[in-house]
Amino acid sequence: MEVEVAVVGGGVVGAAAAWALARRGRAVALFEAHEAGHSLGASHGTTRNFNPAYSSPHHLRLLRRALPLWRELEAESGEVLLEQTGLVERGPRADAAALAAEAPMFGFDVERIPAAEAERRWPGLRFAGSATFLPQGGRLFADRAVRALHDGAVAHGAAVHHTSPVRSILPRGDDLVELRTDAHAIRARRVVVAAGAWTDPLLRGLVRLPRLTVTEEHPAHFALRLGDDGAGWPSFNHAPEPSGFRWPGPVYGLVSPGEGVKVGWHRVGPVVTPQTRTFTPSTELSESLRRYVREWMPGADPDVFEPISCTYTSTDDGDFVLDRTGPIVVAAGFSGHGFKFAPAIGEHLASLASGTAPTIAGFRLER
Repeated sequence: MEVEVAVVGGGVVGAAAAWALARRGRAVALFEAHEAGHSLGASHGTTRNFNPAYSSPHHLRLLRRALPLWRELEAESGEVLLEQTGLVERGPRADAAALAAEAPMFGFDVERIPAAEAERRWPGLRFAGSATFLPQGGRLFADRAVRALHDGAVAHGAAVHHTSPVRSILPRGDDLVELRTDAHAIRARRVVVAAGAWTDPLLRGLVRLPRLTVTEEHPAHFALRLGDDGAGWPSFNHAPEPSGFRWPGPVYGLVSPGEGVKVGWHRVGPVVTPQTRTFTPSTELSESLRRYVREWMPGADPDVFEPISCTYTSTDDGDFVLDRTGPIVVAAGFSGHGFKFAPAIGEHLASLASGTAPTIAGFRLER
């Protein structure tokens, strides 16, 4: 099989890359190791935060581009993918002043809300002090979005192969790379590797990657209090602040319609590989999450919950890897906050594969 670009990995980033390449008329084939809609990686589930609370221009610039691309994908698919319910930030932030200065420059408004007003507006959350509100924040429908990207890529001419793990990648110069699956030998001008937790073993010996640490994270869906349909809830982030227990890390959350309110510790889970993850939360982390809900979320029931399992593949600094070396374009290290950027990341990866865009300084392979 000969294609212009092969994409390895069919999660949200690989699917977005295939969609962007196909929309440009490139001959592209995507290879995903597992079945469509599987729950073994980092892109599955009902919802993700659409969180614009960044102070770094390279993130804000990417998110500004992602927003209209999500709307274009909605128009193509006929699906609702993004609801802008707003996002609330609680707790201290060292970069609060930079957030307030930078985010509006990229179209994301920032409002300070006194604690009493915040509790009136969002009675399901408890506020120890004033909060930051970003009205352009909200939630993405994750499974629906990945499906729409796959369908959109195919509609624009891409080939998508599920249950087709790539066994080897062999560069043959700057403009040729050979790949093998169990069923195909592929020759391509470029390969985009967006393989999540499988990135390091797949590229070992081919690309000098920054350290990528795979962890298994266990957020949970907590039941909303009786009579609450979740319609008035914002998405939220919560930085650690004085509490009745020790916080393992920061918290994020949002309502997942039909499932309750999703709450999770950010980047605190055990280090695993795809083969060693257990899909079972530790008792300590699960109990601390329930204690958090009990103390800080009067609108949720800490005793009625359903754990979830997903993986993070994180860089030490939390910034992504979006770079090219020879014929290999690397997309990795999304560190638990990459989903919302996906269509803009896919567009940038397509440009890297085509040689029409430089690497963004904050996302280089070299750290």
